[in-house]
Amino acid sequence: MIDAPVKNSKKLTEENPNFSLFNQLANYEHEQVVVCSDPEVGLKAIIAIHNTTLGPALGGTRMWNYESEEAAIKDVLRLSRGMSYKAAISGLNLGGGKAVIIGDPHTEKTEALFRSFGRFVDGLGGRYITAEDVGMTEREMEWIYSETKYVTGIPKALGGSGNPSPVTAYGVYMGVKACAKKAYGSDSLEGKKIALQGAGNVASYFARHAAKEGAKLYICDIYEDKAKELAEEVGGELVDPDDIYGLDVDIYTPCALGGVINDDTMDQFKCDIIAGGANNVLDDEDKHGQQLLDKGIIYAPDYVINAGGLINIASELEGYNEERALQNAGNIYNTITDILNYSEDHGTPAHVASNDLAEKRIKTIGHIKNKYSSKANVSGRLGEVYKRFID
Repeated sequence: MIDAPVKNSKKLTEENPNFSLFNQLANYEHEQVVVCSDPEVGLKAIIAIHNTTLGPALGGTRMWNYESEEAAIKDVLRLSRGMSYKAAISGLNLGGGKAVIIGDPHTEKTEALFRSFGRFVDGLGGRYITAEDVGMTEREMEWIYSETKYVTGIPKALGGSGNPSPVTAYGVYMGVKACAKKAYGSDSLEGKKIALQGAGNVASYFARHAAKEGAKLYICDIYEDKAKELAEEVGGELVDPDDIYGLDVDIYTPCALGGVINDDTMDQFKCDIIAGGANNVLDDEDKHGQQLLDKGIIYAPDYVINAGGLINIASELEGYNEERALQNAGNIYNTITDILNYSEDHGTPAHVASNDLAEKRIKTIGHIKNKYSSKANVSGRLGEVYKRFID
């Protein structure tokens, strides 16, 4: 989950007097929002639970120096909704949630702050399960885990899965191959030119997969040293971040910032495929999703192709097995194929096709759960399979 949050600032700005929290909840159809405050340790956090039809809401906690409380609320609502769709389209028995901690991740982290946050998570009794996200590391997840069992992405030494980046990247790689199959009739990446935006963990693992298959990579990052090092490792070419959108390539793979498909970049794209690990790459989902369809560019919905991270941490709940996590992430190939076929058959943008399929699964399983069960007190398979939560 590598989306860039709303622009940061050292001081929270004044709130918009026209902002209505309940209108936002109605628009996104959220179930619950929890505001967590502990002034003594400096904790300001918001937990958003979007939908628990399929199971408990799972989604990461990010720490970011938001420019306003309104910006933090908007971010957590948007991201938690995306997690519901991501879990549903990935076939997981989980709902969607997210949490944000307002603060500078470089200077304001303390054990007390994260343990206090863990108590708030625990107080929800399993309706929300947290994990690592932007601005967080395994150390903070370990502190949270000290106060609640409702956490995933903990260090391997504690029985967790550790860094999810390898599994996320493998899912992105398989999703790109599915797009190539649709575009070229073959899923081979040999000889394909790929513009890779980002040189972080997910981008680096993806680059190694693609290079091993014979792809030619053009790599950029806002931190040039990282991009240069990765380019040298995989035999790629270093490019300027401002030039990445207009390169004459087969595939554009965004693995860094959100909102990179926008009014300024749309006319620059010369690629056949846009598929990468970044979150929320469509600046205006409906507008830019339709424009990609009109231009004939195959688009892999971001929350689907980067679902390997969620699949990986969800695997912890059943007793973590890396081989099984990778196998499940590999199924992103089939999911992307289904979405692209649905998009083609219905003449709809890929993100709409994905949303339709996700909503269909939520609705179908929700209908099944209306029936009485002797184990109706548990959510889905929670009581029998999610071993982490069995006392």
